[in-house]
Amino acid sequence: MSEPHAIQIIIQIAGAAALLIWAVRLVRTGVERGFAAPLRIWLRHSAKNRLLAVGTGMGAAVFLQSATAVAVLVSNFVAKGGLATATGLVILLGADVGSALVTQLLMVRQPILIPVLLLFGVTIFLRGEGSNTRQIGRILIGLALIFVSLDMIRDATQPMMSNVGTKAIMAYLGRDLFTAFVIGAVFAWGVHSSVAAVLLFVTLAGQSILPAPAAAAMILGANLGGGLIAYGLTYTAPLAARRMVMANLILRGGGAIVAALTIAVMPELLLYLGAAPAQQSINLHLAFNVILVVLTVPIVGPITSVFSYFMSERTVSNGMLDEVSLLDPALLDRPKRAIDCAARELLGMGQKIEKMLNAVDPLYDQWNASTANMIEEQDRAIKQTHLDIKLYLARLGQKGLDEQLSQRSMELASISSSLDSASDAIARIMLDLARRLDVQKVQFSQQGRNEIRDFTDRVQSNVQLALNVMMNQNPAEARELVAAKETIRKVEQKLQRSHIGRLREGLAESIETSNIHQETLRALKQINTAFSMVGHPILTRTGDLLKSRLTQDRL
Repeated sequence: MSEPHAIQIIIQIAGAAALLIWAVRLVRTGVERGFAAPLRIWLRHSAKNRLLAVGTGMGAAVFLQSATAVAVLVSNFVAKGGLATATGLVILLGADVGSALVTQLLMVRQPILIPVLLLFGVTIFLRGEGSNTRQIGRILIGLALIFVSLDMIRDATQPMMSNVGTKAIMAYLGRDLFTAFVIGAVFAWGVHSSVAAVLLFVTLAGQSILPAPAAAAMILGANLGGGLIAYGLTYTAPLAARRMVMANLILRGGGAIVAALTIAVMPELLLYLGAAPAQQSINLHLAFNVILVVLTVPIVGPITSVFSYFMSERTVSNGMLDEVSLLDPALLDRPKRAIDCAARELLGMGQKIEKMLNAVDPLYDQWNASTANMIEEQDRAIKQTHLDIKLYLARLGQKGLDEQLSQRSMELASISSSLDSASDAIARIMLDLARRLDVQKVQFSQQGRNEIRDFTDRVQSNVQLALNVMMNQNPAEARELVAAKETIRKVEQKLQRSHIGRLREGLAESIETSNIHQETLRALKQINTAFSMVGHPILTRTGDLLKSRLTQDRL
């Protein structure tokens, strides 16, 4: 094989691998954008028993095409106290099995699926009127492109089957399983997708390019790499979430190392998993994760206790630096830089309100005076920040701004006012309602409490999206944020009707807490509305926002 031809093959394989990575991400993005809120609710409801938690993790990973995405979602619940660390770990172990199931499903070769998925996917994406409908189209297109990329890899690697140099390299990996394991881990971590990595390795094994032991070692390495991805993405998360992710990394990565050593000593074990190398390697991936669940789920309690002992809270030194305002007066003579400073300060303001929202929900179940005091102090700090931003922008306006910067300044001032109202809704409405529950010694009905939790999850998801939009100014995400406002309105109306229905049935808990229940829903809707204002200026500039509603002709 001549050198140019070899380079051409490498480029073809690299392009196919890039398409595979992007297609997997496309499916995950479609699920996250279209069905994030129901998925969050589903995950939180899995705390009832461990078997349900395993099944929920599996299902979530199948939908998201990624155990890592599930880990990020679950870490948010654990950080907020919505899930115990042990339950979160069980969900992650189930998600690893779900990720393995995804690779099994995607390796099924049905050529007719590609044109069918593309036809329906593109049609739904282009013609769908609702945001969720278009995301279904996005998911179908992504699945089709996964199959296309796998066929491209098969076609590109066909000439390598007869190449002496390639055979020698692959044969070496079949003997040096340590190197193969490391390559698998590094590749999965580098592309941030263990699913894409496993699909690539299995495809190479199916082409008789990778020996079965090498493919097995690389797939086991990909399991370690997948755990490292989740650890990196949650590195700055609260301690409870990091314990869960670290436990999953140690169990999954450590188990993968043990399994690789076992395969190195007894490679004949692969024969029990299938006749062909591709079948052996992909079945090993599923068997490994299933065995890991069976062995570890019964003892997750002691496991998390061990990690709690070694990963304990560190006392904060009094010498920590105090928070400093980003509103630098010295930059008032440089309007563009000053506007950026105000935007950064506004982002910090939004992050504080997000923490307040996370902290107030548990007070509806158990009152905590210190948490309430923290929320009230944070509200006072936010009000001061709001005043500082207004004064800073006013002083900046006195310097004389061009039309573009003047418009941006007004947008920031408007968003600051909206966020201040969100802080008010938490500290002056929701906090008071939680206090009334404690003073009056009453509680919501089980159905009513679940409704408020689910509604809070939806609002929290939109708050996170709003903070992302503040940072990246992405029009697509801004549109998604503003569209979610109408969804929240409809859900709030539905929950209000459901509550009225319980009142008609004479349910005692609903009668006692009726006003608190309804006012809480209205406060949450107010918070969501306040954060949705972040997207309005962006959509106004792009022409996606009419005076009264979103346009319907943009994708």
